[in-house]
Amino acid sequence: MAKPNKPHRLAESRPPLPCTWDYPVSLPVSQARDEILAALRDHQVLILCGATGSGKSTQLPKFCLEAGLGTNGLIAHTQPRRIAARALAERIAEEMGEPVGQSIGWQVRFKSVFSDATRVKLLTDGVLLNELRHDRLLRRYDAIIIDEAHERSLNIDFLLGYLRRIADQRPELKIIITSATLDAEKFSSHFSDAPVIQVPGKSHAIDLRYRDPGELDGNEAAAMAVAEIWRDHDGDILIFLPGEGEIREMAAHFKDHPRLKRWADAKILPLYARLGSAKQQLIFHPGRGRRIVLSTNVAETSLTVPGIRHVIDSGTARVSRYNPRSKIQNLQIENIAQANADQRKGRCGRVADGVCIRLYDEDDFEQRPRYTEAEILRTNLASVLLQMADLGLGEAEDFPFIDPPHARYLNDARRLLSQLEAINPAGRLSRTGRKLAQLPLDPRMGRILLEAQRCNIEASVLPIVAAMSMQDPRERDAENRQKSDQAQAVFRDKSSDFVSLLNLWQAALEARDAGSNSDFKRWCQQHYLHSRRMQEWRDLVRQIRQDAKRLHAKTSDGEEKPGKSDSNESNVAGVDNALLHQVLLSGLLDHIGQHDESGDFRGPRGANWRIHPESALAK
Repeated sequence: MAKPNKPHRLAESRPPLPCTWDYPVSLPVSQARDEILAALRDHQVLILCGATGSGKSTQLPKFCLEAGLGTNGLIAHTQPRRIAARALAERIAEEMGEPVGQSIGWQVRFKSVFSDATRVKLLTDGVLLNELRHDRLLRRYDAIIIDEAHERSLNIDFLLGYLRRIADQRPELKIIITSATLDAEKFSSHFSDAPVIQVPGKSHAIDLRYRDPGELDGNEAAAMAVAEIWRDHDGDILIFLPGEGEIREMAAHFKDHPRLKRWADAKILPLYARLGSAKQQLIFHPGRGRRIVLSTNVAETSLTVPGIRHVIDSGTARVSRYNPRSKIQNLQIENIAQANADQRKGRCGRVADGVCIRLYDEDDFEQRPRYTEAEILRTNLASVLLQMADLGLGEAEDFPFIDPPHARYLNDARRLLSQLEAINPAGRLSRTGRKLAQLPLDPRMGRILLEAQRCNIEASVLPIVAAMSMQDPRERDAENRQKSDQAQAVFRDKSSDFVSLLNLWQAALEARDAGSNSDFKRWCQQHYLHSRRMQEWRDLVRQIRQDAKRLHAKTSDGEEKPGKSDSNESNVAGVDNALLHQVLLSGLLDHIGQHDESGDFRGPRGANWRIHPESALAK
């Protein structure tokens, strides 16, 4: 089994893997095997629309292996989320009768399990994009499967455009685009009228019911829906919610709920992208008794939760949107599109007849857009333009995006890159820009880190940059607001929220050194800190430190000097606060505001800001 992030060494034209496994006949995609194999033989690009539950995500890699792919290179199978990449790899390897790390491996940020024998690699689309820096034509792969393409994330759209561009240069490369709810005509047109294969889902009946939201809040409406389903049916229930906070609130609401007392022994289990592996196993290896799985949209796509017969859909998800005027990227709760609602409905009725209850009415559903708006039309494009310039891909207006981004967003991104000194007046990538392109960070955060290196305070700035690049590890739920504020007051600096983050980081280092892992988890609980996110924070700091160290070690001709091994976390106490904030401003120039008499701050272009009420400076 491979060590994390070990480079894969390709064998020279290995013989095809013997087809010694079975294709489950119960999966509709197995019935389309001959048609898919013929399309792989006759065409470079294939669009596969496989309904939810058809088995496309698990069987497609096996079809590719049977077609002789995976001999001159790897088969990349991308997933939008880390949890799905790992779970799918385990499922496919199990079906092939092997442990993960042999023919089937996986790779996500910070972790990987594969070996020199690996032929199929499940990986996030972000990991595949990162490989473009040292493998411009993706020559280590002879097939690439882009799964869940309907999500239209920034990474997916960039990959689809890039694959369209290199397809002519690599005619032997097989490209498969797949999803359950795909705008097949648009994707086929993008790849020069590539063939489309439609695969139906399983035939178990789904009883679809709508609800008038009325005056009930979402938690109570969901409790009523659970009671309604379990009065007449057995089987586990999957409830879709927009985020971790809503999952915790609903779990608390269900506990000892009078409508659910008949099923007091039912397990209530959370499911979201950052969930620890131990708790994930509770989801994927169900025991006896009924379960209610509360999930974000991570369970909407190729991640299948075993045993689910029924679905309750809140109809909402968290969506990231950028405002070019305020220069702020917000994560807000919005109604999902019809295609996403159909994805969620398809999660039930897979093992037997099921019930899907939508906590909104049918008129609401009919008024929603058919497909989710592509992320490239609603996000800050600075990182996209930076990567395109670094890869020499030309102007974004000429790049084959499925949906070209708006000129307003492109111009805003160019202004930001100019402000960060990433591009020169002629629009070409500067030396600073090339460094920023090699850091796994938003360009603003990368610029701050480069300035910190110049001022020799990188150890103090790194934890802040990492914290601003992830979800806050501090718990602030409404039920325990006062207790959490009191517990976290020890970290708070009255003059700066950034210094408060440093205080928390330093305290966490000391707590880790003082005891065992279980002691540290108890310390996190006492201070209302999410232990999993605290670990993610630590991992992110290490990863950025390693990348920054490699970048710093490069010579002028691009060669890397041998660097020292990564050291333990540095003590960050004693940093000069004035210098710290000057360094932070290097990446946040357009977030400077002037305090006015009303108590607000006036920013550039007429923007008005107010300090967040949870800030130490709010009063």
